Amino acid sequence: MGNGNISFTFYLTVFKEQNQFRYFSFMISLLVYLSIIFFNATVLLAVFKEKSLHKPMYFLICCLCINALYGTAGFFPRLLIDFLSDTHKISRQVCFTQIFVIYTYAVSEYTILTLMAFDRHAAICHPLRYHNIMTPKVTSVCIACAFLYVISYMGLAISFLVSIPLCGNEIERLYCSNWSVVRLSCVNTTNKNILGYLVTATTVFAPAGFIIFTYVRILIICQKMSSEYRGKALQTCVPHIVTFVNYSVASFCDVALSRYDLGKYQVVALVFSVEFLVIPPILNPLMYGLSLPDIRKKILCLFHFSK
Repeated sequence: MGNGNISFTFYLTVFKEQNQFRYFSFMISLLVYLSIIFFNATVLLAVFKEKSLHKPMYFLICCLCINALYGTAGFFPRLLIDFLSDTHKISRQVCFTQIFVIYTYAVSEYTILTLMAFDRHAAICHPLRYHNIMTPKVTSVCIACAFLYVISYMGLAISFLVSIPLCGNEIERLYCSNWSVVRLSCVNTTNKNILGYLVTATTVFAPAGFIIFTYVRILIICQKMSSEYRGKALQTCVPHIVTFVNYSVASFCDVALSRYDLGKYQVVALVFSVEFLVIPPILNPLMYGLSLPDIRKKILCLFHFSK
């Protein structure tokens, strides 16, 4: 175990500097969290209540919403507690659980977006074979395999993290993250870092490359369509593209900034570090709820705004 001592408690030090804004921050965070729950639950309810929306594309949108509720549940409740707490300490078990939840959410987002890109590619590039390709069974198996892969990957990552001897217990983040714990290590973690980069390549860059390739293919096919069909095809793709770009930028900012000590720009780093946990869970249901006519109509019916 090296010369390090295993710490059973971590301290989230950034909250010490936020005491004068703790109640304001608490109210804003609570409002954001309740908005995330409301927006995503509304889309889920609209899809599940309308049988005409029981199709692969809408089931995948529901997966995004469920994933958003899951990921934010691992972040916001603990954040709200810390805003009102005077100690800001978190146990080792809770810290690693939070890492597992947040990172399974993060990786699942990419796997779901990959499946959505494949679904749109099949629908637009192979319309006559679409229903044979994206059957309910195939869709269910793909979703199950995607989540099993993510859970297995994060289980492996947590097992490596638990085995690292630590020489510190202060985390300069709003939540427990993989890199913030690795930085407390007493030993050289180069081998584990290399493994981490390889896994990141398979969970982030490979899906991102596939998504980009898929939408380039879709755009090429759309150029050969009539203006009417092109408009309908792109209407279903635009929300996916916006979601992919938004999440990619947010996750890149978190990964890039977490590796450096930004000193006086720490507030900027903190904001970017939680962007992937705040912006996509809010933006995604708004994008799909407003952009896709079938979902929008059902949501309006739910709130009795339709004629």
